[in-house]
Amino acid sequence: MSSIPNLAVTLVLAGHDPSGGAGIQADIETIRALGGYAATVITATTTQNTHNVQGIHPVNANDLITQARMILDDLPISAIKIGLLGSIENIEAIHTLLQDYPHLPVIFDPILIAGGGKSLTTQEMVAAVSDLLLPHTLLLTPNTQELKKLSPNADSVAAQAHHLISQGCQHVAVTGTHAETADVVNKLFGSHGEMQQKSWPRLPGEYHGSGCTFAAACAALIAQGADICNAVEMAQNFTWKSLEQAHKLSDGQYLPNRFFWSDRS
Repeated sequence: MSSIPNLAVTLVLAGHDPSGGAGIQADIETIRALGGYAATVITATTTQNTHNVQGIHPVNANDLITQARMILDDLPISAIKIGLLGSIENIEAIHTLLQDYPHLPVIFDPILIAGGGKSLTTQEMVAAVSDLLLPHTLLLTPNTQELKKLSPNADSVAAQAHHLISQGCQHVAVTGTHAETADVVNKLFGSHGEMQQKSWPRLPGEYHGSGCTFAAACAALIAQGADICNAVEMAQNFTWKSLEQAHKLSDGQYLPNRFFWSDRS
């Protein structure tokens, strides 16, 4: 038996993706690859593959919150990472949970649209996210499509991010993977405006789980004590490398290689 001193534990509330590219498996792999430990509570099972999502099957909200509380009572949780929500009831349950643990940093990946284009939420769920979860969020990590869905009346990325911050979210890291730009441009916003901008060469192809990887990496690094700017920058570097060396296992999207650093070839 071995014990790792000060092993940072992140509680992950997210859905299960059977392909392993996104969801809980992406979170576990990312957090462990970056030296942390992931404790997981599944919010929903999904019917999906590397092409698209066909269905979402939320877990019972009472079961979700009971399991999460058991983990929080048992393990030294340093951060909470939220992914796919599944239902209004799950959003309300997570809201209740976050109210009881205000000292824990929350990293929230608002998974509203699948990589294949299918919507994963309703307008009622978007409203609930804004009202119940954003005020508890340290870092929100939307792509440009999700940002627009959360801030439909704002006319620029900066304005959209500012709108979310005005609703209580402390920081917004916008990923530019879906923007029509030569390079991928990611921006970090805080209460005083843009804090950071990083550009990355746009890789060919499409990737399944890049957003999950980035958000989980941010969570793992924040759990270990990194500040927001360093966590976001290091998470981008980790995610880009995992995509650069991604696996092509089907004719669908590439699957991130989150253990690229251990490859011997």
